Amino acid sequence: QVQLVESGGGLVQAGGSLRLSCAVSGRTFNTVTIGWFRQAPGKEREFVAFISRNGGGTNYADHVKGRFTISRDNANSAVYLQMNSLKPEDTAVYYCAVKSSSRTLVTDDTGYDYWGRGTQVTVSS
Repeated sequence: QVQLVESGGGLVQAGGSLRLSCAVSGRTFNTVTIGWFRQAPGKEREFVAFISRNGGGTNYADHVKGRFTISRDNANSAVYLQMNSLKPEDTAVYYCAVKSSSRTLVTDDTGYDYWGRGTQVTVSS
């Protein structure tokens, strides 16, 4: 069974940085593609970033481009989300997920079958 565990969230001031980690087990890591999503209180879950199996392909939501960087370490079965220049509107629970469907866009959360429990990121103004 595939399991994902996020870590690295916390409270940070606006302009600060955090690095989220996503540990993946239960599947050969270099065969999975991973996405990060987030959900703020009262809002729908939204796409943040995506990385391909070998890390050569990435995709970002417009609102995080230039500030967030997704990467992966296949030797350690982990995916990272480096978040810089954080804003109060980045406050949310952040989730990583394994993309299982090749028929959906990377931004579409319905194409992801396995999800972690999330890690809270709070950015104060």
